[in-house]
Amino acid sequence: MDQPSLPEVEPSSLVLPGATQAQIIRSNQKDLQHVSQLREQVSDVVRNYFGSRWLNRREAEVELMTNVLYFSLTSLRATQTLGEEYVGMWPLDPTSKSLLTRRLRVALVILPTLPGYLASKLAARLKPGSMLQAGLRTAPAVFEAAGELNLALFYLSGTYHSLTKRLLGVKHISGTLPDPNARPPSYSFLGVLMCIRILHRIYNFIDKKLKSLEAQSTTEPTNALALSVNPLPIPVEPDAQQRQYIDSRPISKILEQQAQEQDTDTPPDPEADEFTVLDVAAVNPELRAGRRCALCLEERTATTATECGHLFCWSCISGWGEEKAECPLCRQSLKTTRLLPIYNL
Repeated sequence: MDQPSLPEVEPSSLVLPGATQAQIIRSNQKDLQHVSQLREQVSDVVRNYFGSRWLNRREAEVELMTNVLYFSLTSLRATQTLGEEYVGMWPLDPTSKSLLTRRLRVALVILPTLPGYLASKLAARLKPGSMLQAGLRTAPAVFEAAGELNLALFYLSGTYHSLTKRLLGVKHISGTLPDPNARPPSYSFLGVLMCIRILHRIYNFIDKKLKSLEAQSTTEPTNALALSVNPLPIPVEPDAQQRQYIDSRPISKILEQQAQEQDTDTPPDPEADEFTVLDVAAVNPELRAGRRCALCLEERTATTATECGHLFCWSCISGWGEEKAECPLCRQSLKTTRLLPIYNL
């Protein structure tokens, strides 16, 4: 008896639908969760081998390595990320309408993380006050603002969740057919709220710039009048940091010492700490054991207090505050301008 033959299916009828907003959002959340778990595991390994002080100084490198490692093991190998596998979607090449080429996969791994990291590192090595350094220092903030604007557009349009995929034109297809009887959720309201927030931030930025320009224009005639009344020569120093002091010490010397401490992994000697008036050597060993920084797990040097009352090393908490604006112990908001040096602890 003849077996029934399957009907022939044209390739055009096998086109998969595009991924929905809900799928893309859930996929991104799942990827962020796995990247966070991988970062914690890598941090534990690095801390065990090199110590907490080394880890705190190289947190940006560890984060970069974690992101590159995760997406190299998934996207770079032409496989789904764990988030994409969770929701059943695949990235699509915008030109060939097939799987991503190697060039696109490399761009998806490098572009989201490497430019911001290189900009911050180059800005730290350039001469302070130069226009190039100022531009590089503002680059991470510009990338963040562009990412927020792209996210608002995603909530409004439903495509390109990340700025990198929008620039490369990478979309996603879904292996799940949409339910014709169900209405997909809309995220347009979130997009409108984000647009309002971005406009508010732009208004505040422009208002702040206009006020600063107005303040400069009002002080210039006053300075000119003072020079006409008392035309004494004013010595101009090449470096503004040389005439700025903290506790009778030039800022340039303090920054030099901080850079030297960051270049070495050897913790400073607490008994030779010039920022502590306390005779550390004469302190009871049991009490001295309580002078431990929660970030580097070493005895504190240049003890600094946060607004919430916790004590850390100055180099540890200032470096932490540049990355995260919260106390590492109680998660209260942290401002580096509100850190207080404590000389007798």
